[in-house]
Amino acid sequence: MNFSTGESNFTVVLMQRDTFETALTKNIIVVALCLSINYINSMLVHTFTKHQVFNTNPRYILFIHLVVNDMLQLTLACLLHVLSYIVFTLNVSFCCFLLVTAIFTTFNTPVNLATMAIERYFAVCIPLHHAQICTVRRTYMVIGLMWAVSAIPILKEVFTLLTTEPLSFLNTRIFCLRENVFKSTTMSENQYIPHYVYLALVWLTLLYTYLSIMFAARAASGDARKARNTILLHGLQLLLCMISYVRVPVEVGLLYLFPTKLLEIRFATYVIVQIIPRFVSPIVYGLRDQTFRKHLKGYLLCRVNASTYPRNDTLFKISGREKRPL
Repeated sequence: MNFSTGESNFTVVLMQRDTFETALTKNIIVVALCLSINYINSMLVHTFTKHQVFNTNPRYILFIHLVVNDMLQLTLACLLHVLSYIVFTLNVSFCCFLLVTAIFTTFNTPVNLATMAIERYFAVCIPLHHAQICTVRRTYMVIGLMWAVSAIPILKEVFTLLTTEPLSFLNTRIFCLRENVFKSTTMSENQYIPHYVYLALVWLTLLYTYLSIMFAARAASGDARKARNTILLHGLQLLLCMISYVRVPVEVGLLYLFPTKLLEIRFATYVIVQIIPRFVSPIVYGLRDQTFRKHLKGYLLCRVNASTYPRNDTLFKISGREKRPL
């Protein structure tokens, strides 16, 4: 979950530069992917704000928070990538601001996935108390708690930076990498401990909720089976997020095999680590979720009909029966 435009400490990267044509191609690919994913995500956010069936449901509130978090993280990743080619170095203060925000959003992702799994657990395993436990007000309180918890590790690094580096360092220009800004903490062997603790707790949460819902699914409940599959997809999202932990050894191994392909290796791992995982959330809910898909289709095709999608829809009638969202 460690965010940066590159993790490995290859000093040779400062001496290697892409040709203009290669740099242009790489940036076009990155910007095109970023705009495409953020367009879909923005339609999800727009759909969420237009219909009460979503913005009064804790499940969808947590989901849209994850989407907004992904949009912010993807935008920052794209911005840092493009700036690294245009200006190469950034002011330390500005770079620090971008990295801190990006690390915030990075920590938020696994915590958000765990919270969504817990909400599904209450909905399936304790349905009679779900409405009392998972209220809209409590959902927003949990989101605030997510940001507070995610702030602890990076604020510690910021405090260490301010106490160990002279103030003049904040006015210098550097290549914007986490290890270049937070030098003292990235050199520490304990820097990844908070990441491991967070991920261990998230995996335990996903495992417990999945097993509980799996047993509930034996009762032939369609809602339980859907919830179980959703948590499996959350596990896939978490695995994609964890790719960043093996990025460094993978880059080192590939560089050993292809010593002249450093820039190509770094670009490929950048796309896999920073961009591909952001594409999962729209698929999980935007395409799989029947309720979201019903409304989203019209917005994506730019042919929304107000009579078809009333703003204050709270449930849908399908085949003469009322169907509430899962």
